[in-house]
Amino acid sequence: MLCGFEKIVEERILKAQKMGEFENLPGSGKPLVFEDNRFISEELRLAYKILKNADCLPVEIELKKEIKQTEDLLAGMQETSEKYRIVKKLNFLILKLNSIRDTSIAHEMPQAYTGKLIERFGNSKTF
Repeated sequence: MLCGFEKIVEERILKAQKMGEFENLPGSGKPLVFEDNRFISEELRLAYKILKNADCLPVEIELKKEIKQTEDLLAGMQETSEKYRIVKKLNFLILKLNSIRDTSIAHEMPQAYTGKLIERFGNSKTF
């Protein structure tokens, strides 16, 4: 036996079906695609799904994206003084990422050091 709320919902669904509101829906006739979320604890699954549907990324993922963009920017640069500024920004982003992680120091992302930059720049002027 249906309770009051379930009865209202059932009536509205039947009314929508009769009016054809469920016709031509996106993905109609295609198999459902289920996400593999077995590695996410049950307590966090709903929260992660809500955040994903709202296009909100965790801070760590946002920082990783920004680090990757900064590295790509750095790879295409020619001017040494500008590279130095971008490397400082890159190191700051990496430091920020490492500080929010709750892991061992062995798993931290290494910063870009000046020595590596000097090797990359070759015979460029010093900073």
